[in-house]
Amino acid sequence: MPTANLPAIRACRTAWNKGRIVGQKRPLEPQHVWAIRVRLEIAQQTRELALFNLAIDSKLRGCDLVKLKVADVFAAGQVKRRASIIQSKTRRPVSFEITEGTRKAVAAWLEAPLMIGSEHLWPGRFHERRHISTRQYARLVRDWVTSIGLEPSAYGTHSMRRTKVAQIYRKTGNLRAVQLLLGHTKMDSTVRYLGVELEDALAIAEAVEL
Repeated sequence: MPTANLPAIRACRTAWNKGRIVGQKRPLEPQHVWAIRVRLEIAQQTRELALFNLAIDSKLRGCDLVKLKVADVFAAGQVKRRASIIQSKTRRPVSFEITEGTRKAVAAWLEAPLMIGSEHLWPGRFHERRHISTRQYARLVRDWVTSIGLEPSAYGTHSMRRTKVAQIYRKTGNLRAVQLLLGHTKMDSTVRYLGVELEDALAIAEAVEL
């Protein structure tokens, strides 16, 4: 007797974001950046300090940051002042600056025993994994923000990407510069990413007293 093909039965799972207000992750404020940086320096966490500083400077997506190679940021025996990579998402080049403090942190990390013969800037712990995963990076970001008393659910890897450009926009109002630094192809994407209209509206509302 042939067996009837019955429809597959799947357990009903509640959506992870049901009942939650899910929005963009907040950028870090300057005082947050310095607080995390000081903690990493005191703890002598060379790799994490270099990763944190370069994440702020590069403004790269997590998928691009974890795949960085030593040759991307190091040449002629020193850390570059500027670097350029091809973005995984858009396949377009994006350039970024590497500030003095970040160059020192990266140079110190490159001298670590783990970096001997490594092609990738953030090598994985296992031989089959060439570099750390985006999930590992996300866990590190969570640890960083938690260490200074911030609510971890409000911050993520995109917080690192948004931190510097948020300050640039606040100080200059130059959306075109922010667009170039983020590697966006359309200005609309930059506006949405920064939440410019909302931020401006809130700033105007805060200035009005009734």
